[in-house]
Amino acid sequence: MGATPKSRPAKARRELQSSPSSPEPDLPGVILAGGRSRRMGGGDKGLLPLGGLRVLDHVLARLGTQCRPVALNANGDPARFGDLGLEVLPDSVPDWPGPLAGVLAAMDWAARLGAQQVVTVAAYTPFFPPDLVARLRAGAGAGGLAVAARLDGKGGARTHPTFALWPVTLRQRLREDLAAGERRVGRWAEAQGAAVVAFACDGADPFFNINTPDDLAEAGRLLARWRA
Repeated sequence: MGATPKSRPAKARRELQSSPSSPEPDLPGVILAGGRSRRMGGGDKGLLPLGGLRVLDHVLARLGTQCRPVALNANGDPARFGDLGLEVLPDSVPDWPGPLAGVLAAMDWAARLGAQQVVTVAAYTPFFPPDLVARLRAGAGAGGLAVAARLDGKGGARTHPTFALWPVTLRQRLREDLAAGERRVGRWAEAQGAAVVAFACDGADPFFNINTPDDLAEAGRLLARWRA
């Protein structure tokens, strides 16, 4: 009988590693998976099957080549992610405030580790660049904060602020702004003077995000094309 997507994630993640480079030392990374997946009908989008694995297996394989250690921001029972082997970080802000609360959880975790910065990526975007972290670090400048963007081919760029490098020194300011009602990741990052690091789109969008069943089907087609 063939292996199910849930039964072989560790071996398959090793096979999926997208970059031969070693993870950045002492630079932790966090996968943001704290949402409610309403457009997918609820449940955990990250546990949906994609190319014989699960969406989160692909994301972890890609981030694990770039950061060390890696954790998962998610709410609810952490046991459902047990076989990933990751520490699960719940939001510290109540009532599902969105990914900005996940950024705060990432900052607080990284600070406890003694790290100066932390990388975040979205949990439902399995094709993000294999050089994401190196380029965010190179582009961050003196402020140490950088967000990713995708060039649109028309001279502009669309930012993807959940893909970012965050200085942990901003965590108290973020805590206060969340308490004051801020919820927009991009707006908050811009207000902190974030540098924007743009990535070219050579064919498929590297920041393609799985939000709906149609998106999941398209991700399967993209993955098959990439593997061919």
